[in-house]
Amino acid sequence: MGPLDRGSAPSGFVASHGAPWRVAFNPGSEVFRVPPSLKMAAAEEDELPLPRLPELFDISRRLLDEVEVATEPTGSRAVQEKVLKGLQLLKQAAEMLAQLDLFSQNEDLEEIASTDLKYLMVPAFQGALAMKQGNPSKRLDHLQWAREHFLNYLTQCQHYHVAEFELPKTKNNSAENNTASSSMAHPSLVAMASQRQAKIERYKQKKEMERRLSEMKSAVESGEADDEHVREYYLLHLRRWIGICLEEIESIDQEMDILRRKDSSKEASTSHSSRPSRPPMKPFILTRDAAQAKVFGAGYPSLATMTVNDWYDQHRKLGALPDQGVARTTSEAKRAAQQEDQEQREEEDDEQTLHRAREWDDWKDTHPRGYGNRKNMG
Repeated sequence: MGPLDRGSAPSGFVASHGAPWRVAFNPGSEVFRVPPSLKMAAAEEDELPLPRLPELFDISRRLLDEVEVATEPTGSRAVQEKVLKGLQLLKQAAEMLAQLDLFSQNEDLEEIASTDLKYLMVPAFQGALAMKQGNPSKRLDHLQWAREHFLNYLTQCQHYHVAEFELPKTKNNSAENNTASSSMAHPSLVAMASQRQAKIERYKQKKEMERRLSEMKSAVESGEADDEHVREYYLLHLRRWIGICLEEIESIDQEMDILRRKDSSKEASTSHSSRPSRPPMKPFILTRDAAQAKVFGAGYPSLATMTVNDWYDQHRKLGALPDQGVARTTSEAKRAAQQEDQEQREEEDDEQTLHRAREWDDWKDTHPRGYGNRKNMG
C-alpha cells in the first residue's frame, strides 16, 4: 500500500470518504488540505446564477396580472404575498437597469432596442403594486410612493415622445400656479366638459389598444413576430400604461386630499376634547346700568316661572281648562250641565211626542212587516 493509503496514513492526516488519496486536516498536524468535495460545493455556491432581468420582469408582470384579476380581497394574505414578492422583484429589476444604464437621456426612442422597450414599464408596475398594498394606517405613504413611480414613468415616456400628453401637476409647479387655481375655485362648465371629453377619448383609445394587444400577443410571445411587430406591441403597452397612470394619479390626488382632511379633523377633535369643560352660563340681562333697568325695565318680558305642563296641571285641578278654545269658569260649566238636563226632561214630558210614538206602535201592530205585498201570491 502507498504512503497515503487508508491503513498507512501519515501522522496528521486521516483518510476521508473511503478514498485513500482524500485526506482531511487533523488538529494536531501542521499540514492542511481541503477535500475536493468541499472545494466543489463552495465553487457551486459562488457560481449560483442570479435571476436575469427578463426573468424578473416576466415574473413581476405575471404577479401583477394575478393580483389584478384576483377574486379574493386585496387585504387577504395570498394577495399581499404576491404584492410584496412583485415589489421585491421590481426593485431588483430597477437596480439592474440603473447598473446597466440601459436608458440614457441623450438617446431617442428609435435608438432603444425593441426588446428593451418593455423595461420602461418597471416604474408603472411598481406604482400599480404599491396601490395594492394593505395596512390602512400607512395608506397615505403608499399613495405618495405610488404617485412618485407613476410620475417617473410618465416623465420617461414624455422624454422619449412615446405619446402626446400633459404631465400632472407636481408639488413645485402646483405652488407656482396657486394664483390661477385660487381664481378658479369653482371650475367652469366648459372646463368640466372638456375634462369629461378627454376621459371618454382616453377610454376609447384604451379599449382599442387592448384589442390590438390581444391580437398581437400570441405572435410576439411565441417569437414568430418580426422586429417591427415586436416594437409596435411594446409601444402599445407603453401608451396603454400612460393612460392608466394619468387616471391613477388623478384618483390618488383625490384620495390623498380626503385622507389629509380626515387626519386634520381628528386632530381638531382631539384638541377640542383636551380643553377643560366650562360650567354652563347663567341667564343674564343686557342693560346699560342697573338704574336704567329698574326704571325702564329690561326691554322684554321676564323669564318664565313655570313650564307648560305645570300650567296645564294647575288649570286641570281648578277645572278651568279651555273648551274648544274658549275658557269657561266653574259656575258656567255647572249652569250648562243643568240646562242640558232640563232640556232632556222637557223632551220626555212632551205630550205630543208621546202621542205620536204610541200611534206608531199601534200601526205596527196592525200592519206587520211585508203588509200589502200580495201580488202573484195566488
